[in-house]
Amino acid sequence: MKTEFPDHRLAREPMLRQANDILRTCVHCGFCTATCPTYLLLGDELDSPRGRIYLLKQMLEKDTAPSPNVVRHIDRCLTCLSCMTTCPSGVDYMHLLEQGRAFIARNYERPRSERLLRQALVRILPHENRFRAALALSRAAGPVTSALKPRLPEPMQALMDQAPKTVPAAGPASRPGVFPAEGQRTRRVTLLTGCVQPALRPEINEATVRLLTRHGVEVVVAKGAGCCGAVVQHMGEMDKARALARANVIAWTRELEGGGLDAVVINTSGCGTTVKDYGHLLADDPELAEAARRIAGLARDVSEVLADILGEGGLKAPVIAPGMPVAYHAACSLQHGQQIKAPPRDLLKAAGFEVREVAEGHICCGSAGTYSVLEPELSGRLKARKLANLQATGARVVAAGNIGCLTHLDRDSDLTLVHTVELLDWATGGPRPVGV
Repeated sequence: MKTEFPDHRLAREPMLRQANDILRTCVHCGFCTATCPTYLLLGDELDSPRGRIYLLKQMLEKDTAPSPNVVRHIDRCLTCLSCMTTCPSGVDYMHLLEQGRAFIARNYERPRSERLLRQALVRILPHENRFRAALALSRAAGPVTSALKPRLPEPMQALMDQAPKTVPAAGPASRPGVFPAEGQRTRRVTLLTGCVQPALRPEINEATVRLLTRHGVEVVVAKGAGCCGAVVQHMGEMDKARALARANVIAWTRELEGGGLDAVVINTSGCGTTVKDYGHLLADDPELAEAARRIAGLARDVSEVLADILGEGGLKAPVIAPGMPVAYHAACSLQHGQQIKAPPRDLLKAAGFEVREVAEGHICCGSAGTYSVLEPELSGRLKARKLANLQATGARVVAAGNIGCLTHLDRDSDLTLVHTVELLDWATGGPRPVGV
């Protein structure tokens, strides 16, 4: 793609030079349109990666406030990164989109209702205690909010729908501490427990710690670590994303230098994609750039660590009857963002489960962080499509590696959705997951 950025801007703006390089790798082949969920639904070229790349090019070249139409098409992107898996030219769409959203956040005045909703998400979601309090308040005010709901904008209604019936207490695995390995220690890792996961599904962290320690891994939950920054980063709030990333890098570096670390383990794939990119996010940080690269190099999805254990000698022998059918839902952030495809399936098979593949497995379920709140109509259509494909497998249990997918698909479904580690934990001696 030909670009026309002035030389003086390229000279003084390193990030713009990166955007220029990314844009020039796009050859307009259109392969990305075949796997883009929004293009699949809408059939609009501007709602495809190729169309958005053209809009981002124009916006960054003009260096003026974008139009509402441009913002609408950029907002509709799920950041599923399926286009990056498909692209034969290696276009770094993720970082180009990141720059575009940051530009929009700096230069575009959203309608007041949108600003208020986005500010609420930015201020609440990355902070577990605030998120937990908001959930509790939403449940307590149930009758009132139910009466108001029909009068509210659709995104606000979608936000209210996110509240669970009960708010579970966070377990020990979601709090700072050290969990010793059972038997001989083979690894020492730190676990990112997340911001929303302890409030929505704390059993995932508990299962992760049990599973790892059972297989000789010492697990440390570091004091000071928290939200990975993905939620705010996807809304263009780069300074806030960097602040959250810095806190994690400092906390994990302390553990790395104190007792050594073999990995930073992440059991939420959306977070994993972000943490593995900390070297880029904090590249210009004068104090932490090198530490961020080191931490990013240590970041691993929990399935990667378990796959290493499987290859070295295997998981503990299954204690459950083999053959239970399980549909595996591949989260976009895992299969596209991190290019991790085989390990979760291999682990489930090794633990005795019959893994059933899902049609259109490369297409997003519509969760995508805050997308289900900010773009509820498109999100709902993708969710219905995904649930139909899951139902068609005939399996009643669905495994996935991302809290966003699990909570999104769990609503309006009679399927049992659990994290992959919950099934692996059960199969190797842990408690049976609820509903399985």
